[in-house]
Amino acid sequence: MGRRPAAYRLAVVVCWLSAIVQTIADSVGAPRVRGYGYTVNGPQHSQTVVDYHQRTKHRLEAYAAGPGGLDWDAQPEPFRWFDGAEKIDLPMPGDGILRPFAELYRPEQAGPAWAVFDRLAALLERSLGLSAWKGYGSHRWPLRCNPSSGNLHPTEAYVVTGGMEGLSSGVYHYLSRDHQLERRCDLHPDIAPAAIGHDRFLIGLSSVHWREAWKYGERAYRYCQHDCGHAIAALRYAAAALGWTVRLLAPWGDADIAALLGLSRSEDFGGAERETPDVLLWLCPAGTMAEEPTPDAVLAAIDPRSWQGMANPLSAEHDWDWPVIETVSQACERPRGSSTASQAWVPSARPEPLPTDCRRSAAAIFAQRRSAQHFDPRVGITAAQFYRMLDMTLPRAGVAPWDSLPWSPRIHLVLFVHRVAGLRPGLYLLVRDLAKEPALRRQFGRAEFHWRPVADSPAHLPLHSLVFANCQRTAATLSCHQAIAGDSAFALAMLAEFDATLAHGPWGYRELFWEAGMLGQVLYLEAEAAGVRGTGIGCYFDDVTHDLLGIHGTDWQSLYHFTVGGALVDQRIESFPPYGHLSR
Repeated sequence: MGRRPAAYRLAVVVCWLSAIVQTIADSVGAPRVRGYGYTVNGPQHSQTVVDYHQRTKHRLEAYAAGPGGLDWDAQPEPFRWFDGAEKIDLPMPGDGILRPFAELYRPEQAGPAWAVFDRLAALLERSLGLSAWKGYGSHRWPLRCNPSSGNLHPTEAYVVTGGMEGLSSGVYHYLSRDHQLERRCDLHPDIAPAAIGHDRFLIGLSSVHWREAWKYGERAYRYCQHDCGHAIAALRYAAAALGWTVRLLAPWGDADIAALLGLSRSEDFGGAERETPDVLLWLCPAGTMAEEPTPDAVLAAIDPRSWQGMANPLSAEHDWDWPVIETVSQACERPRGSSTASQAWVPSARPEPLPTDCRRSAAAIFAQRRSAQHFDPRVGITAAQFYRMLDMTLPRAGVAPWDSLPWSPRIHLVLFVHRVAGLRPGLYLLVRDLAKEPALRRQFGRAEFHWRPVADSPAHLPLHSLVFANCQRTAATLSCHQAIAGDSAFALAMLAEFDATLAHGPWGYRELFWEAGMLGQVLYLEAEAAGVRGTGIGCYFDDVTHDLLGIHGTDWQSLYHFTVGGALVDQRIESFPPYGHLSR
């Protein structure tokens, strides 16, 4: 017989792989972790990061180490607050953000003519605030505008202002449950305005690792970084709707951020779970040019006598503390002035984003974002909707959310297309930075991949088909046997430039997950705008995904999976207003 077509051969490989994965998973029963040695050239801390990444991979024969069962008595309190800190109620003007979602990507468009304090309140409400309460029987739980693995929300937010009408200069913690700011300390009014500015402010993000570790064990550090990326993008989107822009302040070190936010004050935490600094963001009116706040100038404004508030403990007991999380967190600490960007980066010129049929306001899309639990396998999307979603993952100058990052794209999308009208089912690749395409071609070791540009896709969209095949079972199997990855319109794996990023510094590990989380937020919102729904997938078989693509070594690593489709909603679950519990 003659040689089979390439598409047929890879389809056989795909089916064989799925069968092997399922057979092994069924045979091993309850998995346990084992140690994996790994050696790379580089500093000790980078080695620690690589060791952690290898150790926390889900494998066919063993999932990453996690609790044997969930101790519901130790489930973390979903909100952090500071007892004894002054509380400032925020207004809720979010419904007044009328800018259409379809116009959100036009840079430097003015926002509502509101005072800075009202804009700050709306920003927090529509980025990190509650979006609803859900209930089933006697149980209720909150949802937020920013997504989180398992709805556990390890990310905490702080506002640092030089003073504005309605809010004096100081450092404040945001309590999303009550839409309040808690005053942590004062800033000297004769120093802070010059250091920060009157019409701008800082937002710091931190992580409580225990919130994720309680459920996910050692892999939780990854998920905390995902959630930080989601929060960065949520803030950037909300800022765009308000006529502001956001910059990530890469020169600030973790010690600087911890000192500014009070995270290094052990006396304020006592027996409560500590927070680890993540990132500091600078928010200012779009189109304005100003020098970024420097650590020395801002830290000099702190009044050390004014700190107030004690952090609340989140769990009474900690049966599983997973010390490896603290080890990798310390290894990933960013020193002041460090950067993983080798040079100043400017995105390639691209045409305006592809249009969307969405006619809803940006604020409404932010508030309705949900993670789908199940998909209807009969529902697909159009090619135009698919191309629009992918187009929004490409960076453009001055366009949210990618203008907030100072580095070029390091993550590319491997797509499992199931139900996109006009596209043949199969495996596709979106190259988000064309300079990386030669490296990707060298890494993908499958001779069956045909690397064809998708003929009907927009000219500026670097989308390639690799093979035509039914990948529904494969996508589900790779994502820890979760049906949502196969029942959707499409699923994807986020493939990161791993070794090259860590070569600039171990803190680049965090940045890769931030970028992955930001990609997830883009897809969440674009799915809602298209009338469907998305779901982030943190549980997947890392190296089996690489094996499918023919990737060996760690030059490229899959860091996040995602899926989009027609959601099936459980009608037994009730919905309640996000702030209906407040009397004000």
